[in-house]
Amino acid sequence: MRSARIRRTRRAGAVTLVSALTLTLLAACGTSSSDNNNGGGSEGGGSSDPAAPLDPKTKVTLTIDCMPPTAKAAELKQWKEDVATFNKTYPNVTIEGRSTAGQCLEPPRFTAMLKAKSQPDVFYTYFTDLQQVLDNDGAADITAYVNDKTVPLLKDIDPNVLGSLKQDGKLYGLPTSNYTMGLLINRKLFQQAGLDPDAPPRTWDEVRAAAKKIAGLGNGVSGFGEYSAGNTGGWHFTAQLYSLGGDIVDAGGTKAAFNNDLGKQVAKNLHAMRWEDDSMGKTQLLQWGDLQKQIAGDKLGMFLAAPDDIAYMVQQLGAKYENFGMGPIPGEKATLAGGNNYMVKKGISADKIKAAVAWLNFKNLTVGKGQFDWSRSKADGLPVGVPQPNFWLNDSKTKDDAARVEHATMPVANFKTFMDNPVAGKAEPPKAQEIYKVLDTVMSGILTNKDADVDKLLATAETQVNQVLANQ
Repeated sequence: MRSARIRRTRRAGAVTLVSALTLTLLAACGTSSSDNNNGGGSEGGGSSDPAAPLDPKTKVTLTIDCMPPTAKAAELKQWKEDVATFNKTYPNVTIEGRSTAGQCLEPPRFTAMLKAKSQPDVFYTYFTDLQQVLDNDGAADITAYVNDKTVPLLKDIDPNVLGSLKQDGKLYGLPTSNYTMGLLINRKLFQQAGLDPDAPPRTWDEVRAAAKKIAGLGNGVSGFGEYSAGNTGGWHFTAQLYSLGGDIVDAGGTKAAFNNDLGKQVAKNLHAMRWEDDSMGKTQLLQWGDLQKQIAGDKLGMFLAAPDDIAYMVQQLGAKYENFGMGPIPGEKATLAGGNNYMVKKGISADKIKAAVAWLNFKNLTVGKGQFDWSRSKADGLPVGVPQPNFWLNDSKTKDDAARVEHATMPVANFKTFMDNPVAGKAEPPKAQEIYKVLDTVMSGILTNKDADVDKLLATAETQVNQVLANQ
């Protein structure tokens, strides 16, 4: 679902689609300078060979969205520094960054942008947006432009991450970040409840037992938290089902696959924690942001999350890094994976595509530079040491991991259990947002109704999801 904040919910697909913004407004903030020449030709003397690196003499202007806003002073400073460094090699490439008030990827604005074809030359998406972008004929096929000369560390990028940006063997984007879900814990509450914060629960039975002990502390503390609104409930139902080895849809992506013993196990365990154990708190219908506030305020012991939630809670909620730890998702059969990336607008020139690949390689895909310059991030007061994004393999992973530890601004040992026990990531289902919306009703029914009929909730959701999949 994100990235960052509402990001995550679409990164995990968990943002409710609300009223769409007008196309006029969208065009004003996202109009591209693309020349609509269907990817051919050269604007500034560059090679016509798409596999060749960008010629430094090439003269183009690139519009790029999601430039950090002024409110994110450190991030914006780094963006400007990176543009200046990039221009030392490519002095004739003009980077026109676009920042947006509020969340960069609000679903209504993003959808309207695609329909109006007003996206910038280089536009930000979540892995789950690929089909929507292609349905709107919005992204260029950049397969021919991406190779070990244009992206030297290509072989060291996790193929599962790149696979999220491919369809029918064609590559449509380059990653900026990735995540897998794990169990985020409040170390202080674990210690107060007599639990070992360096050994987070590894099974759902252990989660239930630990949640009861933490809730026993009283004073409004909940042991375990879950979402059940704004598409986030369906997102987390999916994560829990994956952790047990289940699926939301069948292998063909045409029918629901959760109304079975594993789906019932997830639902009944949550119902028991909520109503028999009273370990999940009385306030429900929570969505992204609510659980973060609870755990940051020492009112929640644990919940499923991506590692970058920790940075958000420290930067935005005033929490302390040392108060958090992570373990792998309980069950450990698989975990929901996702991430963010940039795509290139279909129809722009070959030179612009080359320039886009060169910029994305420098900014997001080079160990020790751009977003992976951990020394600079530490100096600028940004978090260093969060386990993800981390899509590197081989020597690149070794180098990047060492730099994270060297410049860490947090106790990286708190995430050792998560890092030492990686769980295979699994992509979100097709039509993720629509499916999550349906599954919200299962989660909200379980967590708000003591007499909820789990079998009926799952059967109704199955019928509705089958209808969603039939309309692909």
